[in-house]
Amino acid sequence: MKKTLRLALAMVVFALTDATEGQTLKNLVHPPPNGADLTFLLTDGTVMAQGDGLSDWWKLTPDINGSYLNGTWSKVASLQRGYKPLYFASAVLADGRLVITGGEYNNGRFALTNLGAVYDPVANTWTPLAAPPGWDFIGDSPALVLPDGRFLIGRKLDMQVAALDPATLTWTLLGNTGKSDFNAEEGWTLLPNGTVLTCDVLDAPNSERYFPDLETWQTAGSTIVDLHSPPTEGCIPYGPHGEFCYNPPGEIGPAILRPDGTVFQTGSSSLTGAGHTAIWTPGPNSNDPGSWAVGPDFPNGDNAGDSFASLLPNGNVLVLGSFSLYEFDGVNLTPTVSASGCLMVLPTGETMVGGSQLYTSANTTFQRAWAPKIKRFPATVTRGQTYQLVGTQFNGLSQAAAYGDELETATNYPIVRITNKATKHVFYARTHDHSTMGVATGSAPVSTSFDVPAATESGASSLEVVANGIPSKRVAITVN
Repeated sequence: MKKTLRLALAMVVFALTDATEGQTLKNLVHPPPNGADLTFLLTDGTVMAQGDGLSDWWKLTPDINGSYLNGTWSKVASLQRGYKPLYFASAVLADGRLVITGGEYNNGRFALTNLGAVYDPVANTWTPLAAPPGWDFIGDSPALVLPDGRFLIGRKLDMQVAALDPATLTWTLLGNTGKSDFNAEEGWTLLPNGTVLTCDVLDAPNSERYFPDLETWQTAGSTIVDLHSPPTEGCIPYGPHGEFCYNPPGEIGPAILRPDGTVFQTGSSSLTGAGHTAIWTPGPNSNDPGSWAVGPDFPNGDNAGDSFASLLPNGNVLVLGSFSLYEFDGVNLTPTVSASGCLMVLPTGETMVGGSQLYTSANTTFQRAWAPKIKRFPATVTRGQTYQLVGTQFNGLSQAAAYGDELETATNYPIVRITNKATKHVFYARTHDHSTMGVATGSAPVSTSFDVPAATESGASSLEVVANGIPSKRVAITVN
């Protein structure tokens, strides 16, 4: 279970790379001051990153032209004393705050800590977050935000599940009937019907779905190929005096929901060396377990165990292998360029890699049907005021980011971008209180609130909603 500690190491910086297929990898003009391997897209369009000090956090703000490549970093509030987590559960909430909880390591030691915190980007403050009742240990646990906005987490060491109410920051323990094995090393994928898909690690090659409304698990069948790597370690002591023993079940790779409704699940190193992949296709109704098909193996004996993946605007899945990127187009898994670090799609359609670089695929086109659509909007807005937008698919078709288990950096929420027609200058408006955090919501009406930045230039402008790097058609507004 020992990991490579990629996030704790200094980022390997590569020069601008042009692959033969046309992909590009560019270094940021201003590198992060203290490293930024783990990044989150905040709802105001800025990127928040954990520094190499682990308790220190930084923010990347795009320049006046909306460029992240030329953006600038600034330091934000640090975590509370004693909390320096590595490999934790996390999410951006519907109100725009960032929640993190647990940590496989804390203060440089294996701890499975149950500490946590919530960051408020408006106040620039962290508030300590208590653990769910009775959870002495959390560690590196699977987690995601449900369509109703609750933050769902599974306790690593057993089958327990808890949900955080963002309004009160209180936890409720949920049922877990039917779970096949414990939650350790598993990743969770939110499906369009609100259920959660996971591939077991201890009980591989079994897969399961969680039904939050019923608080039960149901099988989703065998993945056919074994996606987990065999355990490499025995007992790992933990607890205040090392009195407890954790036996790691192995590792698995990230899973991404694609625009066609399938889930691409990647694997860790197998007994034969190369990582396998599998593709899950949903059934005709929510109770159907769906079906699995074998996907392509990683070339050159590579794998994606405990690594990152993100959904590109073109519908391909970008996967990080052993310091090399791959694109999966639904059939083929093709190597692209050498890179390392967290993958996260930006509102520009670029993918941030490790907080230091931007990846652009050779194909940047997307289907217009995938884009958000604005139905109702204010024709005139005033700087410093809050307004509402109504439309469809504001949250995109997928969470669009995944890791093998923890380090969740999903971006399934609307980003609002305002562009002044005269100057072409770009301003991101903080969004909050989204009506849903569901994915692939189709024609169902959804809404979000947005705050017009005080620095927004006045005059004729355009406004668009961006979800997972895909923009809506622009609408005309006037900024007072």
